[in-house]
Amino acid sequence: MDVEPAWEAAGWERLAPRVGRCRLPVWDCTAGLVVGDGAALMIEAGSSLAEGAALRTRAREILGGGRRVTHLALTHPHFDHVLGAAAFAGVEVYGAVGIDTVFAKGRDELCADAVRHGVDPRAAAEATDLLVHPHHLVCGEWTLDLGGVQVLLANVGPGHSGHDLAVLVPGADGEPEIVFCGDLVEESGEPQAGPDAVPARWPAALDRLLGLGGEDARYVPGHGAVVDAAFVRAQRATLAARFGVS
Repeated sequence: MDVEPAWEAAGWERLAPRVGRCRLPVWDCTAGLVVGDGAALMIEAGSSLAEGAALRTRAREILGGGRRVTHLALTHPHFDHVLGAAAFAGVEVYGAVGIDTVFAKGRDELCADAVRHGVDPRAAAEATDLLVHPHHLVCGEWTLDLGGVQVLLANVGPGHSGHDLAVLVPGADGEPEIVFCGDLVEESGEPQAGPDAVPARWPAALDRLLGLGGEDARYVPGHGAVVDAAFVRAQRATLAARFGVS
């Protein structure tokens, strides 16, 4: 199944015949879509219910035939990546082990962080009230069979947050591997280390990303343009120097 002709028309950047991504407004957060024969995976949910609903609609333009997103992967528990999750009704939601605790105990802070960054307070409160807890918590690695394509979810953190999940889409027919990195990698600005970051382990998380994808993979940052392995290695060196770790 090659949905390539539909990607650009629907506002997605094609990364492989079955894989695309879009850059959401305001925070330049990346959302990804992997299309299988019988299922579809969305990576990230957006910063609000409205943004999640818009992503769902854009995905349907690619999927066609009344099909919908069936799986949702959240790379880490920050508002711009998770608050739209409730817009994806009936999907199977995946996150790194521990993200459920953040959602259960840190809901007020998640809402407050969204408001601090400019999300309308009512929209932030509604999204956090309806926040969907992951149904599946990834400790090591988890393989999803979407029909015709298998996707690997890997718990590679902590680093940018306490609970970082990466998504690897293997290459096929000469295409390179694609690694969705979440905010472990950022291209449009300096990597952000908030209060839940674990700086001492961030470089090691990037090593795990590089081990997943290899030298020829395309690495999709949480914010910014797609990069290569050399960029990830350079960002690793910068973070190691910044935080005084090897």
